[in-house]
Amino acid sequence: MAANGINLEGQVAIVTGAAINTGRVMAKMLAGAGAAVVVNYLTSADAAAETVKEIEAEGGRAFTHGADVRDLAQVKEMVAETVSRFGGLDILINNANVRSYRPLMELTDEEWRATLMTALDGPFHCIQSAVPHMIERGQGTIVNIGGGSGHSGVANRCHVTTAKAGIAGLTGGLAAELAPHNITVNCIVPGRVDTVKKPSGERNEHRTQRGDSPMGRSAEPEEIADLALYLCGDGCRYMSGQMLHVNGARYITIA
Repeated sequence: MAANGINLEGQVAIVTGAAINTGRVMAKMLAGAGAAVVVNYLTSADAAAETVKEIEAEGGRAFTHGADVRDLAQVKEMVAETVSRFGGLDILINNANVRSYRPLMELTDEEWRATLMTALDGPFHCIQSAVPHMIERGQGTIVNIGGGSGHSGVANRCHVTTAKAGIAGLTGGLAAELAPHNITVNCIVPGRVDTVKKPSGERNEHRTQRGDSPMGRSAEPEEIADLALYLCGDGCRYMSGQMLHVNGARYITIA
């Protein structure tokens, strides 16, 4: 089985927050390329089960695992089950996320902590738990999902901006540290993505505004997932520590 010419046969992947939206598409693409996939979720158990059903209908291998990535013990259990059922771990995509808009003076300590714990503690827990198994396999791929607000700033989102800037730092620091183990660490930084807000199908309106980018549209989840798949392939073993912006030319760096 291969997707877009990328062959991941024999590899094992965990995708956090994979029940719906871009996470679901990434899980399905990895499975379509031959990887065995763990579909992580926190609350959307039915949607996660549907993701696995769709993967299996195409001949892929997958199972769901409910785990709160903010809880190290739950993450360790997820990784242990992954290795037990599939024999190892090669790919980790840190996609679990929380999003909200809140002015500074209305932002509660609880919302601040929840945002940073999901966006920073979660990837830290997952990476620390996964790396020993990647080292054992002789290589690994870690893909973090960042956010444009961590690079340009957005009003009423200082908590999200802080978290996403932290993801960039985590990516760079670990890329350097893990390179001797042949483990790549990169960060996809999406612009607005045309997604649904919840499994019910309600549209995420603030992410579908036309004119958000010079291309006049939001990204499709498949456009983010295609890049994640490429980062997992054999042709991308020498690129690490990079922020890969996918935003239709809305945010450009020239340096």
